[in-house]
Amino acid sequence: MIRPVLLLFCCCLCLCACYRFKPRNAFNPAQIPPAPNYASLESWAAHPDKRDPADQVPCPFLTNKQDSALIDVFFLHPTTLTGSHRGDRHWNGDLSDQRLNIKTDSSPILFQGSIFNSVGRVYAPRYRQAHLNAFFGNDTDSDAKALHVAYADALTAFDYYLEHWNQGRPFILVGHSQGALHTLSLLRDRIENTPREQQLVVAYVVGWPVKATDLKKIKPCETPDQLDCYCTWRTWERKEGIKRAKDAKDGVVCTNPLNWSIEKGQYASKELNKGGVVRPFRAIYQGITDAEVYNGLLLADRPKFKGSFFFRTKNYHVGDLNLYYMNVRENAELRTETYLKRR
Repeated sequence: MIRPVLLLFCCCLCLCACYRFKPRNAFNPAQIPPAPNYASLESWAAHPDKRDPADQVPCPFLTNKQDSALIDVFFLHPTTLTGSHRGDRHWNGDLSDQRLNIKTDSSPILFQGSIFNSVGRVYAPRYRQAHLNAFFGNDTDSDAKALHVAYADALTAFDYYLEHWNQGRPFILVGHSQGALHTLSLLRDRIENTPREQQLVVAYVVGWPVKATDLKKIKPCETPDQLDCYCTWRTWERKEGIKRAKDAKDGVVCTNPLNWSIEKGQYASKELNKGGVVRPFRAIYQGITDAEVYNGLLLADRPKFKGSFFFRTKNYHVGDLNLYYMNVRENAELRTETYLKRR
């Protein structure tokens, strides 16, 4: 019998393929949920002044160092308004929806946001995220309007953070999936070609196709300790990824999170994987999978962990970050150390 927790993990990794409930009608401005108040900690999924899942660590030898951190981490979570519940019929998420908030906190905030608690104070705003259907539907006008609402919140949250809490500190930007789309826009609108670029340690723009021409000045990272640059990748099972890569857009950047190269064909074996974290959040699986850059995608073998026999999806999108948990964590530490020494 499949353990419930493993079944849940497998279902989570298949989110993009199995969501059920979509917005009933076209986008209606009158139905937009109330805007968040970022002066209230209730509008933050993770914040240094509250206890939250980003404070946790998956094993005792890791430490949450936010209290002594010299930099900040601004994290935009991926889509959790996926249509898995009957209430998921609105174009934008409602911050008063506790079911949705719990889903966000127990998934990306815990499994992704916690990666960075050894280097910085983690700020992760709740925002009126666009429904998953905004990325797969046919109503392009509604899609764009829903994403506009979501990005407006991300921009407001970042501006509030800068005004009230940053105080000139260096920062790392992190976004996954929908959060990566908004992070890319933040880099354009608030960082690139501004004095704030001097505060940018690195950006992890993961789970979204980023072209080399999307930013004019900030470039892809090419070495493990490079600063003022971005890393980006989208993970697929090896054979499936090779098929999908035929349709990949020209110029899409891909970073290998095991060797931090963007060069195609530089294979990194699973022995370089210092540990992935899957449900339940209480173990690190060393050598869980490998990584190779291939035509804008990251190829990986099927992850190996307790219960992985039931792991059948070929799209590893939901695991983009946590399959490489320890490597990303240590890379953020390296870049932060390099920044503090140089600046």
